[in-house]
Amino acid sequence: MTLYTSVLDLIGDTPLVDVSGLSPAPRVRILAKLEGQNPGGSVKDRVALAMVQEAEKEGALRPGQTVIESSSGNTGIGLALVCKVKGYPLKIVLPTNVSIERRQLLETWGAEILDSPGTEGSNGAMRLAQRLAAENPEWWFPFQYGNAANPKAHYEGTGPEIWRDCPDVTHFVAGLGTSGTLIGAGRFLKERNSTIQVWAIEPPPGEMVDGLKNFDEGFVPPVFIENNGYELLDRKMIVGPRESVEWTRRLTDVGVLAGISSGAAMAGAAKCAGQIEEGVVVVIFADGGWKYLSTGAWTDDIDQVTERAKRIIYF
Repeated sequence: MTLYTSVLDLIGDTPLVDVSGLSPAPRVRILAKLEGQNPGGSVKDRVALAMVQEAEKEGALRPGQTVIESSSGNTGIGLALVCKVKGYPLKIVLPTNVSIERRQLLETWGAEILDSPGTEGSNGAMRLAQRLAAENPEWWFPFQYGNAANPKAHYEGTGPEIWRDCPDVTHFVAGLGTSGTLIGAGRFLKERNSTIQVWAIEPPPGEMVDGLKNFDEGFVPPVFIENNGYELLDRKMIVGPRESVEWTRRLTDVGVLAGISSGAAMAGAAKCAGQIEEGVVVVIFADGGWKYLSTGAWTDDIDQVTERAKRIIYF
């Protein structure tokens, strides 16, 4: 048994599990990378740690300095974990319509929550955080959407882990949010094998799927533009709220309890598998499902859950 000197050393190196029982094509394997196994419970632990470490190295973040960031959940939770361990006060701008677990976890790790209008979603929280950071230049504002450490965390961590564990990967599938996972891991994999396809999952315009964004609605993250995201992606697929919930539930058939964005990613992976003759699809499950149990996503009527997702940010 390995002894770790800090819980932060547990971030990354997440397991890859075969979920091919849900593949619609017998000659296409689907492997899921379980990012919920990170200590803060999501893929955003990687980004949070990377942004803080990079800022420390550059001298942009000094001992005891206040950190401010916007989040609809997991980035804030990852930062709360990292800042708690490292001793930085943290303020998270959070939409009012996030589920209760998000608030509880942020408060558990000592973050101060600053409310933003729920009707404005994550983009509204981002705009408020930008304004507060400008008004308080003594605070450090990582700005995950424009921070180069975001995709770098996946280029140096997630991508190499996938290549190590599954060098025969043919398709890489992940949700489109800040785009860091797709940009970082996707670029690493394509540099190792240019035939690997990178497919992004996004919600329909005007509809919410937890943790995902449709770039046609206006805001495109700077890290996506600066890293030639449009050239990197081979395809984007639309997955709606109901389909996301349906596949989140289907994941329990193979024993996986994951968040709704993972259901959306799995729906995309299944579509990918159905459109190719053979191959190995690696899909990112951004977080686990344990902190969404109060939403009734697995137990309530699916129409009620889908309707509820229009008002409550689960991710």
